[in-house]
Amino acid sequence: MSVYWAEFAWLPDGLAQRVTIDVIGSSIRSVVRDSQPSGKVLRGLTIPGFANAHSHAFHRALRGRTHHGRGSFWTWRERMYAVADRLDPDSYYRLARGVYAEMVLAGYTSVGEFHYLHHAPGGVPYTDPNAMGAALAAAAQDAGIRLTLLDTCYLAGGFGRAPDEHQRRFSDGNAAAWAERAAAFEPESDLVRTGVAAHSVRAVPPEALAVVAEQADGRPVHVHLSEQPAENSDCLAAHGRTPTALLAEAGLLGADTVAVHATHVSAADIGLLAEARVRACFCPTTERDLGDGIGPAREFLDAGVRLCLGSDSHAVLDGFEEWRALELNERLASRTRGRFTMAQLFTAATDHASIGWPEAGRIEAGAAADLVTVELDSIRTAGAEPAAALFAASASDIREVLVAGRQVVSDGRHLSVEQPENILREEIRALCPS
Repeated sequence: MSVYWAEFAWLPDGLAQRVTIDVIGSSIRSVVRDSQPSGKVLRGLTIPGFANAHSHAFHRALRGRTHHGRGSFWTWRERMYAVADRLDPDSYYRLARGVYAEMVLAGYTSVGEFHYLHHAPGGVPYTDPNAMGAALAAAAQDAGIRLTLLDTCYLAGGFGRAPDEHQRRFSDGNAAAWAERAAAFEPESDLVRTGVAAHSVRAVPPEALAVVAEQADGRPVHVHLSEQPAENSDCLAAHGRTPTALLAEAGLLGADTVAVHATHVSAADIGLLAEARVRACFCPTTERDLGDGIGPAREFLDAGVRLCLGSDSHAVLDGFEEWRALELNERLASRTRGRFTMAQLFTAATDHASIGWPEAGRIEAGAAADLVTVELDSIRTAGAEPAAALFAASASDIREVLVAGRQVVSDGRHLSVEQPENILREEIRALCPS
């Protein structure tokens, strides 16, 4: 058994002081408030750890490299394809190892990897058809983060269009082949789980959406939804209905579904998502980087759509920044402060159940032993109220991280991946030579 004493801790009913947390193996045995210091002392605010519900690890190579000229989402996508073309299982492992280490240092203890980079260039399968997924799993294990590999069905290059030369790496040819390959991947680590995803209604025809829904089988099922207005107009032209309505008809909407972005949805769409008890995953730092727009977060929550958060392209990798932006974007859109309570923001930021880890995200007896401690006396957080310090802190203020009872970060340093910034620098230079 390991004992931790937190100066402040965010518990299911809010902020508490002088909290003793007993850990056995990968779980919390007990939580006692107003106790005397014992065991390892955690100075600052200890939280359950952020859940990164939407990640594309290889997009990290694009950070700070897509701001030449004005550009658009679609020109950014061409640069993303160029990076994807250069990756193989070995380089993907090295890059993802650095990305996941950065993620843990930023306070994330689980990640949902929206994985569609399946095959070699031209769409030729590797000897191990799941070599790219296995590379991600190995990278996450080395970095000490919980991973949900969301194997993504990607079959079309747009409505009624075959995949282009770049997109052939993403496609299994048909839904049955995708399902067979995805089902063959068996994680070797207790910290790796699987789910499924449909890339989008433009990349997965209606008949294939139904196959993805069947393969979910109680696991998380994710889908990009209405990120761009062009997707909505193209879907209406091709099918006479919105992307949300198309997903509903295919049976893809349910309590295990996460609609990623959902930025440009109608009132009727919100009603369909709420009726199906779907979650919406907002990725504020990526959505602002790409100029996607501000999604209807408050409308979703009021309608009964649960919210979670992801870092998506990793334009920024900072759990505090996603948390803040959910509230602050709403303030900009509504010109009103206090759009969410602290408890609602914590719930969205720590929704590990959205990616299949329902035992994580709470500091209470029986929950997963994931603990993240935030410094309260840094230049950024000095003087802030403990819970509200999350509006001031940055990833640099993460001091300690425990994942499944294992210490991964100590005094702001990753214990198993030495100098991840050097790993990232080297790999990104190789992937982006110009």
